[in-house]
Amino acid sequence: MRIGDLAQRAGTTTRALRFYESQGLLMAQRAPNGYREYDDDDLRLVTEIQTLQRIGFSLDDTRPFVDCLRSGHDSGDACADSLETYRRKLAEVDGVLARLTRIRADIQDKLDDAEARHEGTDAR
Repeated sequence: MRIGDLAQRAGTTTRALRFYESQGLLMAQRAPNGYREYDDDDLRLVTEIQTLQRIGFSLDDTRPFVDCLRSGHDSGDACADSLETYRRKLAEVDGVLARLTRIRADIQDKLDDAEARHEGTDAR
C-alpha cells in the first residue's frame, strides 16, 4: 500500500508517517517509481506506536516495541526490552503521582489553615 493508504488505515497523516520513517521507526520499501510502499506489518508498527503514544509514551519509548514486532513477535511487548520500558514508565508515573499527592496535601494544609483563621468571620 502507498503512504496515503497507510495513513488512512492507521488514522494518521502522511506527515506523521514520514516523521516515523525519519526517526527509523518505519521503513518503507521503494517502488520502481520511487513511491513508498508499505504492508500490513507496517500498519501494525504504526498502530503500536500510536497506542503507546496515546498512553503517554514518547516516540523514543516506542522503539523497543517496534524492534520486538520487527523481530517477528506477535506482540510488541513480547520482548524483555519492552517489559523494561513498561517498568520504567510505570516508575515514572508512580513518581509523578507521589509528587502530586504531596502537592495536594500541602495545598489542603494551606486551605485548612486559611479556613481556620477565617472561621467565624466573613471571608470576603
